[in-house]
Amino acid sequence: MSAHPDTRTEAADVRRFWEGLGLPGLVDVHTHFMPERVLRKVWAYFDALGPLTGGVEWPITYRSEEDERAALLRAFGVRAFTAMLYPHKPGMARWLNGWAADFARRTPDCLHTATLFPEPGAVDHVREAVEAGARVFKAHVQVGAYDPADEALDAVWGLLAEAGVPVVIHCGSGPAPGKHTGPEPVARVLARHPRLRLVVAHLGMPEYEDFLDLAERYGEVRLDTTMAFTDFSERLAPFPRRALPRLAALGDRILLGSDFPNIPYPYLHQLNALERLGLGAEWLRGVCHDNAVRLFGLPGPAPRGTDLPPTERH
Repeated sequence: MSAHPDTRTEAADVRRFWEGLGLPGLVDVHTHFMPERVLRKVWAYFDALGPLTGGVEWPITYRSEEDERAALLRAFGVRAFTAMLYPHKPGMARWLNGWAADFARRTPDCLHTATLFPEPGAVDHVREAVEAGARVFKAHVQVGAYDPADEALDAVWGLLAEAGVPVVIHCGSGPAPGKHTGPEPVARVLARHPRLRLVVAHLGMPEYEDFLDLAERYGEVRLDTTMAFTDFSERLAPFPRRALPRLAALGDRILLGSDFPNIPYPYLHQLNALERLGLGAEWLRGVCHDNAVRLFGLPGPAPRGTDLPPTERH
């Protein structure tokens, strides 16, 4: 397990970051909560350096129980977060969506998250989730090993575009390429559904500039910062500094994501990595809070003084 600061110290440091920007907290659109037995398998995959990790050592920093993880996000001052979960085979999506609906009911600061897979009945499963109150979907092209432009998903994308429900999609070829990763399949989806609110995870790592192209072409495309600019990712897939002006210009469509708890460094490092880009306080305020508040129609500021998690360390 990766070493990281005492949670009380770390929570104070994270809160100091957003307080310094004059924000009421953070909104993190890319955090993982899923059934415990599924999450344990994900952690075991990282521990074993599975092929989709790119063979890179990936210690899980926040390996703790579900309630402790949620409490830590609250201690950080994360006002809203997500339960990014995803199937790797047919027959899983509907079951995962049932679990996520229950998690959202018992975790009011989690945006009700759902997922999808190209299989018979996919549009019915997605419609059920939307009608149950899902506010964001997760699509994982790399793990699911499917083409997002698959005809089985065409009606799904149309339904989500019409409903205006955002989809966080892992479609870049990092940390390891898949058969259907990269910008081209997503470009085909957007050509058919230009109003689809896609949030490209990890800024599209490593095809950053190609996904910036799509965001510049389609006004509803956004990108999340998950793991981008951190020391870990810069060693593997550095963001081209020539593209920083484009990132600045899209400042109202960049959203904070972290990959918590499955990150190999402290949560604060993602925030510091964004700050050191030098794009300014206004850009940071949008990325860390305001853009997601607008996208999800979140209510006004939450009161400060959130309790610390039940344990000091993980």
